[in-house]
Amino acid sequence: MKTKNIKRPVEINSIKPTTNLVLNVIFSVYCIACIAPLILIFMVSITDQASLATNGYSFFPSKISLDAYRYLFSDLGKLLRTYGITIFTCVVGTFFCVLFTMLYAYPLSRKTFKYRNFFAFFIFFTMLFQGGLVPWYILYTKYLNLQNNLLALIMPPIMNAFYVLVAKTFFSINVPDSVLEAARIDGASEFKIFRKIVIPMSTPVIATVALFSSLAYWNDWYLCLLYINDPKYYNLQYSMYQALRSLQFLTSSLVPSSSAASSLANVPGETLRMAMAIVGIGPIIFAYPFFQRYFIKGLTIGAVKG
Repeated sequence: MKTKNIKRPVEINSIKPTTNLVLNVIFSVYCIACIAPLILIFMVSITDQASLATNGYSFFPSKISLDAYRYLFSDLGKLLRTYGITIFTCVVGTFFCVLFTMLYAYPLSRKTFKYRNFFAFFIFFTMLFQGGLVPWYILYTKYLNLQNNLLALIMPPIMNAFYVLVAKTFFSINVPDSVLEAARIDGASEFKIFRKIVIPMSTPVIATVALFSSLAYWNDWYLCLLYINDPKYYNLQYSMYQALRSLQFLTSSLVPSSSAASSLANVPGETLRMAMAIVGIGPIIFAYPFFQRYFIKGLTIGAVKG
């Protein structure tokens, strides 16, 4: 007696084992391609300068040397000060950037807001047309008197039109009007609704804006170039930028036979650049998993249960 093959029900969103294997291989190769340059930079930073000049870049240096890091940490007080300024501007600027973005984007997402079209056009207009560098510089230096002030490093990136549009789209799609209306019927004010309901439901977009903003603050050196003349207010990126420019200038301008040129030859030039890159990107790499954790957690939060 023949038995019929009973087909098992196909699970939703399931994929075949072969397809799963191919996707895992593709993403593994992609991850290696992303991580390999960082590993190479680190290996070059701990390579002996003479060995690097002879053998070039390699994942397996023939001679290990920490001269670049010794030279970089020779002035530890200056390094810690620039780190402190960068961390302060990054944390404070990211906090206010997220706060102002949420406060601006949430009313734009509500159809009941009377002036939503005007304010939406106002923020969108700044993405297309800007005042230019000269009026911007005059405003911050002459009228706001923010030269040699940490506020000059915090205020310019504190509001971004792209972040506002991203948050506004998220609020429009993921914050149902029925939940807000139920809260209003229970007597909640708009600020209480925003604080108690909207913010807990908006973890993904908050994490996204915070990540983008923190990266912008951490990598910024241009604002320091424009508004900071006092070395005690230099941030990490601008301090390393100045060190590299000074090293390049000395290397290109000194006479090869001079004593200064011979002493400069002992400075690990190429490995020092890589060591600066490692020191500069280190903390922000550790900050990414923090935002990623809250991003994944926010994806599991649901507002309407049925």
